[in-house]
Amino acid sequence: MDTSVPRGRLQGRIAPPCSKSYAQRALALALLAEGTSVLRNIEFCDDTLSAMHCIETLGARVQRIDRSTLAVTGGTAPDAHVLHVGESGLATRLFTPIAALRSTPVIIEGRGTLLHRPMSMMAEPLRTLGVDVRDGGGYLPIEVCGPLRGGEIDVDGSLSSQFVTGLLLALPMASDDTTMRVHGAVSTPYIDMTVDTVERFGGRILHNDYSEFFIEGGQQYRAADFNIEGDWSAAAMLLVAGAVAGEVTVDNISSLSKQADTAVCRALVRAGASLISEERSVTAARRDLTAFEFDATECPDLFPALVALAAAAEGTSTIIGTSRLEYKESHRAETLKEEYAKLGIEIDTNTENIMRVRGGEIRAARTESHNDHRIAMSIAVSALRCKDERGVIIEGAEAVAKSYPTFFEDLKALRVK
Repeated sequence: MDTSVPRGRLQGRIAPPCSKSYAQRALALALLAEGTSVLRNIEFCDDTLSAMHCIETLGARVQRIDRSTLAVTGGTAPDAHVLHVGESGLATRLFTPIAALRSTPVIIEGRGTLLHRPMSMMAEPLRTLGVDVRDGGGYLPIEVCGPLRGGEIDVDGSLSSQFVTGLLLALPMASDDTTMRVHGAVSTPYIDMTVDTVERFGGRILHNDYSEFFIEGGQQYRAADFNIEGDWSAAAMLLVAGAVAGEVTVDNISSLSKQADTAVCRALVRAGASLISEERSVTAARRDLTAFEFDATECPDLFPALVALAAAAEGTSTIIGTSRLEYKESHRAETLKEEYAKLGIEIDTNTENIMRVRGGEIRAARTESHNDHRIAMSIAVSALRCKDERGVIIEGAEAVAKSYPTFFEDLKALRVK
């Protein structure tokens, strides 16, 4: 689907979708918990729907109470032996250890770009924990057959925290205690989210500065009434849109959230945007923006929003952490460089782990999302500044359905008529 985004000015309030990171964690624990959990403020992007399909396949009963509330009755009695995770990397790495709690074989299958994302970090730790693993040369599909026992393991955390999260959700239900040593842990705010969610379902996890975790075996999760907060990854795009093209208030978010992408607030302030944070909302407004430096190593999903911000700033901004971008829905560093060049913005990725973005005017162009939801949103935000009234065309704009299906409708609703 091609979408044309004309230049324009924004003004208004909007609530982003719920945090899909919290939603998927809550769905996983509702599967494992005794009783019926109620998950509120849940919205159904593609990744959340993938997680819902996973828990139903693994034995949960899911009932929609209303358009944003689910009742999930736990139970791990799979009614199928194939788990389809769609294109969700998080669902893959969450539900593979959870599927391994069972003593029956389960095949984890995905589609699209997920088939090219590495999964090799999962095999050896799971084998050490007593799981029979057959992998596809380090990629999906993977077959696991438990039960997951617990023990002592070493895990490479340098590429992603998602598999660490999957283990932390599953291991409290293993028969034995586990000591897990994590080497080179990244995206530690996401691990904080995991520990927080585990505690809200009655579990316990101890850790020493994210390098060593102790998980007591034989725990039992309790059903929870869980209100899922707004998604800061989506909010970051909306706030940057306000900072470059008007004024936007994003509701149902808090700057005190454990979500990693609250860090966008620091970048906005460094760039010179007006930022007002209240208890349940944040407002960003346009000012003259200047180049900034920002380390996004712990929040790599912010890169596309930060590039849209840097493109609107005078001078050359420096963003650190490009090593975290290779294994996303696209190779995001190269994709951003390629697509922003079409818009007239120079991006330099020649220095290891560093991206430099030279701000400037946005020109009319035909661009591609590369089937990457965050690339599509980033281009749309920058298109608001296009010097040509025709604006920017985005091919494959439907990719936003992965995390924010109503993004283009919300952006249109914020436009000043």
